[in-house]
Amino acid sequence: MNTPNLETALKHASGLIDQKLGEFLVVPDAPEGRVIEAMKYTLMGGGKRLRAFLCIQTAKLFNVEEAHYARVATAIECAHSYSLVHDDLPAMDDDDMRRGRPSLHKAFDEATAILAGDALLTFAFEIMADKQTHPRKAVRLDLISGFSKALGARGMVGGQMFDLMSPGLALDAGALTRLQKMKTGALIEYSVDAGCIMGQVPDSIRSALTAYAHDIGLAFQIADDLLDVEACQDDIGKTPGKDEASGKVTFVSLLGLNRAKDQARILVEQAIGHLENFGSEADALREAAHYVIIRGH
Repeated sequence: MNTPNLETALKHASGLIDQKLGEFLVVPDAPEGRVIEAMKYTLMGGGKRLRAFLCIQTAKLFNVEEAHYARVATAIECAHSYSLVHDDLPAMDDDDMRRGRPSLHKAFDEATAILAGDALLTFAFEIMADKQTHPRKAVRLDLISGFSKALGARGMVGGQMFDLMSPGLALDAGALTRLQKMKTGALIEYSVDAGCIMGQVPDSIRSALTAYAHDIGLAFQIADDLLDVEACQDDIGKTPGKDEASGKVTFVSLLGLNRAKDQARILVEQAIGHLENFGSEADALREAAHYVIIRGH
C-alpha cells in the first residue's frame, strides 16, 4: 500500500532531514573535516528514513511545531546511521555494501568509520540537548532519557551483542522476538514515543502508539529476514543471504517462509488496530505499517 499519500509524507520527511543536516554539518577546511565528510556520506546515502518519518508523523498528530520535531527526527536519523556504520564493520556483520554503494569503511577506512559512527551518536545527543529542540527542559530530559534507553545496553547495543552471540544459541520464537525488539524495535518504538513526548500526551494515548510501534518494529524485522532470503543485492542495496551463511536464527528459519509472511501481515493488522482512536490524520501511519513489509519488493 505504497500510496501517494505515504510517498509524499516520506519525501517530506527526507527533505526536512536533508535541510537540517545541511545546516548542521558544514565541512571545515581542517583535519577534522574528514570525519564530518564521512558523517555526511552515510547520512546522505539514501534510505527511506522511516524512523524520522515515524517521529514526524506522530508529532504532527499532536500539533508539535516543525522546528521541534525536525530536530528530534534528525537526531534519530544520526543515531540510526551510526548503528549502520558500526554494523557494517568487519568486526560486526562485515558488509561491504550499504544502500547500493560501498559501506563507509570501504569508501573511507575502518578507523574513520569508527570515528564517524562515534561522532554521529554524540551529535545526536548534542541536538537533543539544545534548547532549540524544545523550550521546556523537562521535555528535553524525557527525550534524552528515552533515547539513551533505546540505544544502550538494554536496547540497540544490547540487541547487537545478542545478535553477535546468536549463532551459538538455541533461540526459540520468544528469545528471537526479544533480540529483535532490542536491536531493531527499540529505536523504532522510540521514534514514535518521541512524538508523544513532544506532544505531552496522556499515558493512554502514548501506550496505544507504543503498541503500534512495537508491532511494526517486529513486522519490519520479519520483512528484513524475508528480504535476506528472497531479494537480490540490487533490491536491498546490501549483501543478501548473510544470515543463513552465518548460522543465525531468523524468523524465516524458525517459522518457514509462508508462516513468516503470515506473521508479518498479522502484526501489521494489529498495529493498525492500535490507531483506532485516530481519524484520517493517522492515515500515513496506517500506510507505513503496510509499507514496512513491502519495501524492497
